[in-house]
Amino acid sequence: MGGTVINADASQIYKDLRVVSARPSEEEEARAPHRLFGHVDGAVACSAAQWAAGARAAIGEAHAAGRLPILVGGTGLYLKTLLDGIAPVPEIAPDIRAGVRALPVAEAHAALALADPAAARRLHPADTTRIARALEVVRSTGRPLAEWQRARTGGIGADIRLAPLLLLPPRDLLYRRCDERFVAMIKQGAAAEVEALLARGLDPALPVMRAIGVCQIEAWLAGGIGRDAMIDAAQRATRRYAKRQRTWFAHQPPPDWPRMDTQFDDDEYMTEAIKLLIGRLTD
Repeated sequence: MGGTVINADASQIYKDLRVVSARPSEEEEARAPHRLFGHVDGAVACSAAQWAAGARAAIGEAHAAGRLPILVGGTGLYLKTLLDGIAPVPEIAPDIRAGVRALPVAEAHAALALADPAAARRLHPADTTRIARALEVVRSTGRPLAEWQRARTGGIGADIRLAPLLLLPPRDLLYRRCDERFVAMIKQGAAAEVEALLARGLDPALPVMRAIGVCQIEAWLAGGIGRDAMIDAAQRATRRYAKRQRTWFAHQPPPDWPRMDTQFDDDEYMTEAIKLLIGRLTD
């Protein structure tokens, strides 16, 4: 179909994490042009706005070359930012940001409940990143984050023809693939990749350091847990993330987006998904 594959996964953007993020292999990337995979250094925290700017450029490049841009990946915030636009939140005052980020998540959530009760009710009490963002915005601007988000600008959703497809495989199939994938990662050198990442001495708060698998492998390398315990912990973390991700994509995108949730086995599921997507693209 003459496609260009554009990454929309928040972990696969980092060059430090080819194995741990399950980025396409060099052989897979050779089959078609790939963009925004492994293009950000782990020392940088890439925002959704920065990714969206890169995605707009990659989409424009594909269109100019007469190719079909195919966005793939599971970071819903990235896709929402690209399609719906960016909330014009002013720069957060540095002292406010530092103060909020220094709070334990329980204290931050309690403070958010006072400053922005709606956000506190909406967010999980352990969601460190989103709680901190909501609290720093309301403290710095005096307006809730949701209010800023209603004034989004720069989205491309109204200017393109979109053929979306949400992959929502049966939970047993999804969880089995999660478990199998992490075992495969270990065999493919995930431990060496994490060891090289740790050797850089990066800030533990950076997204690349918080990717699933990194902290579990770090604990194993340090001798804190055994190999089997490490694998079990990473598999559980992956399944939990997949569950949250599946729930988000089941409910957040527009209701007219096709949802591929039919009960097929492993091979049949992907075959039917590809047929459905090609059908939508050729309508």
